[in-house]
Amino acid sequence: MCYGSTVVKSSLNVDTSKILVLYYAATVIFLMLDFALGFNVRLAFLEPYPEARVAYYGVCFACLGLMLWHPSWTVLISAFESLITLSALIISMGMRTLLVTDSMLETGGGLVTMPEIYNFLLSGAVAYLAWVRGINRIRGGRAD
Repeated sequence: MCYGSTVVKSSLNVDTSKILVLYYAATVIFLMLDFALGFNVRLAFLEPYPEARVAYYGVCFACLGLMLWHPSWTVLISAFESLITLSALIISMGMRTLLVTDSMLETGGGLVTMPEIYNFLLSGAVAYLAWVRGINRIRGGRAD
């Protein structure tokens, strides 16, 4: 075996389920920043599609509702939603960096905007955390 499995133990004991619930609860803040102030951090990859952004915020609120209703589902719900988020982030960032359009060249706006980078870092980090926890739970390991 070329790669060994390592376990990192930390003296910091953090319940990441609470972090995930807080992240989904912060959807209210992300929604207000997006539509009231025009600062789209959570869903920058859906900037050109306002209807899709509203639908995605609805999905996030539904995930939060399910997590509050049945806390033991938190890891699995967030793992499923994170799979969608990671896929969308990878596709959208890939499309923005690999396919240069005429409008990008005409406007000189560049390939990737700062809100898209913030979105990629924030949503990507939380989605990765949720995905890893979900995979560990499905494999039968500890999710925390």
